[in-house]
Amino acid sequence: MSIKNPVIAITGSSGAGTTSVTRAFQHIFRREQLNAAIIEGDSFHRYDRLAMRDRMAEQSLAGDHHFSHFGPEANLLAELEALFREYGETGRGRSRHYVHDDLEAEKYGAPPGTFTEWADLPADTDLLFYEGLHGGLKTESVDIGRHVDLCVGVVPIINLEWIQKLHRDKAQRGYSTEAVMDTILRRMPDYIHYICPQFSRTHVNFQRVPTVDTSNPFVADDIPSQDESMLVIRFANPRGIDFPYLLSMLHDSFMSRPNIIVCPGGKMGLAMQIIFTPMIMQLMDRKRRAR
Repeated sequence: MSIKNPVIAITGSSGAGTTSVTRAFQHIFRREQLNAAIIEGDSFHRYDRLAMRDRMAEQSLAGDHHFSHFGPEANLLAELEALFREYGETGRGRSRHYVHDDLEAEKYGAPPGTFTEWADLPADTDLLFYEGLHGGLKTESVDIGRHVDLCVGVVPIINLEWIQKLHRDKAQRGYSTEAVMDTILRRMPDYIHYICPQFSRTHVNFQRVPTVDTSNPFVADDIPSQDESMLVIRFANPRGIDFPYLLSMLHDSFMSRPNIIVCPGGKMGLAMQIIFTPMIMQLMDRKRRAR
């Protein structure tokens, strides 16, 4: 953790909705005129798209049918930890971009499924913002989360997470239901060992719980909307959190435990604004005073 150069991390699995949470933070950064260095977790995958397919095939032939992006072997975790540490100490670091599609290919001048070259982060940024799979990860060899000043977990209940992934991968990537199911099964051991434990190390968790039937996520025709869900917001340390104010702002909300607020899913954007704006401004105040 750093006073002079804060690091914020949004962590969650593929299909969890971390991109939507990232947009909420970007709104705060724009409104408060904060210059954030944005890091995507995909940039720290070890293999590009074709190399990952080859590596998965090799592992399958060797009897490992669970090799996935969720696990440490497929990622540059030491490099990610080093970036967080260096940024916290100096406000500098190096990163790259993973090119997802044709639009990004035109922007970055590299084919889809590949990485750009490593480059220095922009100078004079106010904070580092990471969104990806491993923002709070701790293993025997790395402890990424210890360098993070504000770590937020995005964790829909598992059936909803699968529904979101199914609809995204089928609509945007042209995958079949069976192909997505195979991916879910392949990733499950790494999900249990490397993704889930992070949510016990986050400062705040946002978990969306649908109020409609999601018993069989593989036949769901649509994704339950925010108005068809409740939002469970858990604070690791409730000290200093103004719960009466939050309850007054988030109508129809209640506290289920001393550190948990439950509110309508449609209030998710508002909840993020009123919870994280003061947290971010506290980090900025500490930064200014440290200078």
